[in-house]
Amino acid sequence: MSSSSSQLTTTGQGADRAPAGGGHRPGRDLPLLVLGAGSDSRSERGVSCPGELPAPSDPSLVRRAALARAELGDRAFVLGHHYQRDEVIRFADVTGDSFKLAREAAARPGAEYVVFCGVHFMAESADILTSPDQQVILPDLAAGCSMADMATYSQVEECWENLEDVGLAGTVIPVTYMNSSADIKAFTGRHGGTVCTSSNAKRALTWALAKGTKVLFLPDQHLGRNTAVLELGMNTADCVVWDPRKPGGGLDPEELRRATMILWRGHCSVHGRFVAGNVTEVRRRIGGVNVIVHPECVYEVVTAADLVGSTEKIISTIERAPAGSAWAVGTELNLVQRLAQTHQDKTIVFLDKTVCYCSTMNRIDLPHLVWAMESLAAGQVVNRITVDTQTAAEARAALDQMLALP
Repeated sequence: MSSSSSQLTTTGQGADRAPAGGGHRPGRDLPLLVLGAGSDSRSERGVSCPGELPAPSDPSLVRRAALARAELGDRAFVLGHHYQRDEVIRFADVTGDSFKLAREAAARPGAEYVVFCGVHFMAESADILTSPDQQVILPDLAAGCSMADMATYSQVEECWENLEDVGLAGTVIPVTYMNSSADIKAFTGRHGGTVCTSSNAKRALTWALAKGTKVLFLPDQHLGRNTAVLELGMNTADCVVWDPRKPGGGLDPEELRRATMILWRGHCSVHGRFVAGNVTEVRRRIGGVNVIVHPECVYEVVTAADLVGSTEKIISTIERAPAGSAWAVGTELNLVQRLAQTHQDKTIVFLDKTVCYCSTMNRIDLPHLVWAMESLAAGQVVNRITVDTQTAAEARAALDQMLALP
């Protein structure tokens, strides 16, 4: 764990800024491995399946965390994503999904420091939405997101140029999932699109298709497909997948013309692990079990499940469920275990019998949180996340459009 001071500008590193009209921005695709932002198509970097959760930290750190948190007082606001481990969540002022946490940060203008116990794109969004005098801190800069890494700025620009070349760009509205970098949100805002969450994806797509005839959905193909087919009544044939590693995305112009949904070839490394066989097996193992999964799961899993919903919907559904009911949950393991511990009057199990958790999210552990808070208490700002002014303005346009969705 590093103890050096660090302030990080997350976009345009070593690059000249392009004019507001767009164009390629040099330097955007330098390997940012310190952020966990590199990607390797041959491996899954966002998931770890060791057979058990990481061991808890040294108990003495709990006392140190409590002392540092008390010393910071109202100067700091600690946010904890639902997928964090319990030893971190216990020190969070607010827990939630990525967008809820960013909004909570913006609603606390009096907090000098926003300590974001999540991953990098979440801290970027918090910096975009908070006031200039607030400082967003990510306790471990290696806490990236493999899904967000699957859509780089230059890849998306190349896709858009291809759509322009075939005469389709004027009909396409970009919609990017919250789980994307500030660069991709800025691209979306610059081209008149919107951000969406797993809770409002249907509203975002309905809005986009009233404005254009096609949607470029970034970066999670599964959320895009599941929403289009299961909530908007499209067919799977209305969806094509743009593969950034293939010339022309692996699609010919006629395929693009026929498609309504152009889905980016990206996925969540955690939710992408679930398969339809997991649903079959848990039904055989637990009589009367209800299967609820996140819409980032593949189409075959979502259609085999009883219910599908965002993280917040999964939590509220289980909270309202009657005592004695049984649930198999297809989402991140830390959250599932927390639900099981909180609702012991119900049977709550992880959909996959293999123990898997979001390894990048779990980089925010108690040692890193203690180090960050103790450093701030000592007057040393570490691991600050800042988004440059132009990117932040363009990304904010897409985020504001999401807030204005009918």
